[in-house]
Amino acid sequence: MPDQVRHDALDDAHALLRARWTQALEAARDTPGNPPHPDPAPYADNLLARYQEPQRHYHTLTHLTAVLDHVDVLERTFEEAGTPVPDLALVRLAAWFHDAVYAPDRSENEERSARLAERALSEAGVSPESTAEVARLVRLTVTHAPEPADLAGQVLCDADLAILAAPQDTYAAYTAAVREEYAFVPEDAFRQGRADVLRQLLDLPRLFWTPYGTERWEEAARANIAAELERLRSPL
Repeated sequence: MPDQVRHDALDDAHALLRARWTQALEAARDTPGNPPHPDPAPYADNLLARYQEPQRHYHTLTHLTAVLDHVDVLERTFEEAGTPVPDLALVRLAAWFHDAVYAPDRSENEERSARLAERALSEAGVSPESTAEVARLVRLTVTHAPEPADLAGQVLCDADLAILAAPQDTYAAYTAAVREEYAFVPEDAFRQGRADVLRQLLDLPRLFWTPYGTERWEEAARANIAAELERLRSPL
């Protein structure tokens, strides 16, 4: 029975993600009256399979769902503040594609993910302009440094990095999952590389760009990063 319950829960989660994909894709497609568009389902299934690849431990469907949820949170904060909202359908599509290609031992994952988005969305009925915007947003996750006027980029980057501000137990699970993804890296080399990444983050003038992210996530994220950096300096 427990196995069946887990299986049913997984099916429900996948069905919900397929529905979220379909909603975002249909919102981003050209206006009605154009030739019929391809069925969204195969594209969703391809992406779901990618996020379940065996080399993934953090960059999984759980991460994808969290990013989509954080986009929803940021959308509500803009609406409550009366701030004009960017085209979040494109931001949500970018969230789907931003880690669609992920190999821990490769450095061009974002570029390959952006190219996948360009191919898939063009075929799926999204205009060239909107497809290019999604690919731009995916590429922006290399630096997580959107321009001050790039509200769509700010939403995606903040949603992607929100894990840095998670409660301590969730943050600990995140760091453990990252370590699993880099299990092929010797411990000393991993500690040095991870510490370099964390120091670069702490040196940034800001980690979050939206008003909500700045107010709710910035301080907690910096505290988590500093604590992890201290642990890396002083292994048990």
